[in-house]
Amino acid sequence: MTGPVFVDTNVFLYARDPSEPAKQQRAAEWLAYLWRENLGRTSAQVLSEYYVNLTRKLSTRIEPEQAWEEVRLLFAWRPQPIDEAVMHGAREIEQRYRLSWWDSMVVAAAGLQGCALLLTEDLQDGAELGAVTVRNPFTLAVQEGRAQYQAAPAVQRHRPRGRPSKVKRP
Repeated sequence: MTGPVFVDTNVFLYARDPSEPAKQQRAAEWLAYLWRENLGRTSAQVLSEYYVNLTRKLSTRIEPEQAWEEVRLLFAWRPQPIDEAVMHGAREIEQRYRLSWWDSMVVAAAGLQGCALLLTEDLQDGAELGAVTVRNPFTLAVQEGRAQYQAAPAVQRHRPRGRPSKVKRP
């Protein structure tokens, strides 16, 4: 895998949840790999959901100060803010693929960050949503992800700067 990988809330939560040891181990493997390779990406929306779940919903809740420290560390992943571009992208995704608004926001944020791979348990495994492929991190081993997914090459949307080349006329 040569491009960035977008991580959804459930992956972060399973890494902290001892109630499902197999998922906890796989989530921890993915996160360790993404930290080591500097490939992890996420969004402000995901980090907000993570904080709320850590402090209010996880079976082993943690104090807000500790939860904030975990979220703060993930700022190193350059979380995608919720901005106009994300919202426009989410609207297009919602209409095209009939996803929920919140899932559309996650997919839009992944796309804007150039992520070819979105790790989540919440969407259909293998779904291709534009340039983003959804994979369930609990069925996809880290080694498999390395071999299969690469970031799509950037598409040039504007003509190069400078004078246009002259066309030879017969």
